[in-house]
Amino acid sequence: MKPITFTLLFIFICSIFYSQCEEVNLESISNSGPYAVGSLIEGVDPIRNGPDYDGATIYYPINGTPPYSGIAIIPGYCGVESDIQDWGPFYASHGIVAITLGTNDPCADWPSARSTALLDAIVTVKEENSRQDSPLKDKIDVNSFAVSGWSMGGGGSQLAASIDPSLKAVIGLCPWLDLNGFEPSDLIHDVPVLIFTGENDDIANSAEYGYMHYQGTPSTTDKLYFEIANGGHGAANSPELEGGEVGVYALSWLKTYLDNDPCYCEFLVNTPSNSSDYETNIECLNAGIDEGENLIHFIYPNPIQDYIEFSNDGMERTYELKSSNGKSIKSGIVSHGYNKILFEKQNTEIYFLIIAGKSYKLISIK
Repeated sequence: MKPITFTLLFIFICSIFYSQCEEVNLESISNSGPYAVGSLIEGVDPIRNGPDYDGATIYYPINGTPPYSGIAIIPGYCGVESDIQDWGPFYASHGIVAITLGTNDPCADWPSARSTALLDAIVTVKEENSRQDSPLKDKIDVNSFAVSGWSMGGGGSQLAASIDPSLKAVIGLCPWLDLNGFEPSDLIHDVPVLIFTGENDDIANSAEYGYMHYQGTPSTTDKLYFEIANGGHGAANSPELEGGEVGVYALSWLKTYLDNDPCYCEFLVNTPSNSSDYETNIECLNAGIDEGENLIHFIYPNPIQDYIEFSNDGMERTYELKSSNGKSIKSGIVSHGYNKILFEKQNTEIYFLIIAGKSYKLISIK
């Protein structure tokens, strides 16, 4: 491809990117999304009956654009599916398949059992991708799943991430872990984690439990802590709470890390208006859009598989490609004009391209 043609293509792609992101705003993500929602209920519809949980509902977009990512959500101690069920249709209306579930023994299943239940529920959703009469047949991205849970279910979500590193995101809703049986290694994982907690939670108080989940997750893992002002133990059990701000942060987290959609990250890096405490280590790294003195133009394609292309309007400079844990993958020279960097033999994860002190977040899909 000649450089001039390449530049014109990038201008066209940039205009599409901005156009798509203009449709993402606080109003659009605070409320139900654009898609109609269908449901599959265990015991009514012929979905799998997972042995590690009891009762489930799968919510799915009817008129969305597949393949769909998915999330499993579980309640807390002595809780039932209806405690967290508002999240199911909310996520589905925004294009994410969600399974809400109950536990085999609500008052005896501790976080470890709930982590197993969450992973078992994901198996159920994946089986809908191949079930002949399922409305989700061939419509599910079987490699893109997240987990979420309330109280003990939130603790179970963290444990699930330490068990299954292929998960893409965790959302803890006032998470609880037994401080006596808790091991710091239980929180060591690379799965991006969002922690909601309540300022006045008298069951899983923010200092001992909520912030422990945030602080105990490695600094190399993308994470966010949102303490809800005056919130109790159920402060994050519905996307409508706190004027919809809870839904904004949860959906933006999933869209950013589960769906790799760059339009939502900006909603995560501003302090929530209804928070009594907020902390994060994430950055909305430029995905190749020219800003100010940045002379590197739109990096394409992203997500990537074998190579990336971009235009450099400045002088010759060096580049370095790093993994999310800071390991250098390769380096070289970026020339003026059109550039192409091969990206062979990399795993499915996040990488960073560093040029002239600026970082560009890349999603590798293999």
